[in-house]
Amino acid sequence: MQEKKQTDSLSHLNVRGEAQMVDVSAKKTTRRQAVAVGKIRMSTTALKTIETGNAPKGDVLGTAKIAGIMAAKQTANLIPLCHPLPIHKIEIEITPDYDLPGYEIRATVAIKAETGVEMEALTAVSVTALTLYDMAKALEKSMQIEGIRLLSKTGGKSGDYYAVEKGR
Repeated sequence: MQEKKQTDSLSHLNVRGEAQMVDVSAKKTTRRQAVAVGKIRMSTTALKTIETGNAPKGDVLGTAKIAGIMAAKQTANLIPLCHPLPIHKIEIEITPDYDLPGYEIRATVAIKAETGVEMEALTAVSVTALTLYDMAKALEKSMQIEGIRLLSKTGGKSGDYYAVEKGR
């Protein structure tokens, strides 16, 4: 069997083209932070019901925040090649947006380690949105989760990244 060479763009593949966990042991420990965002779109009626605290399942927003925090901490168990990380900060913001209508979700995750926390921030937003859906599906089943993406990442060898805001 002929061996394939590892490329910089595919660091999760070994020389044989097989999946591998990247060795980060030689990397410098630095402070790293990632911010991810997403939205959940729903009817104005569902949004108002959640905002007034009258959803059938109880505290929709509080439960979703806790789920997002828990998800960020479990990312290495969910995404096969992610490293388990010593997370120092997880902040979840869920902001009502009546123009959407629905909620904007923002997760900020920070560490001091050898690798970044982009996947943890993205996982936090995703599970926060899924929990919002689960907690409010009795109000509306047609809710839409959309726009989950990395907004920024700082620290590490590859440098900082800031997404270009469309329409802003």
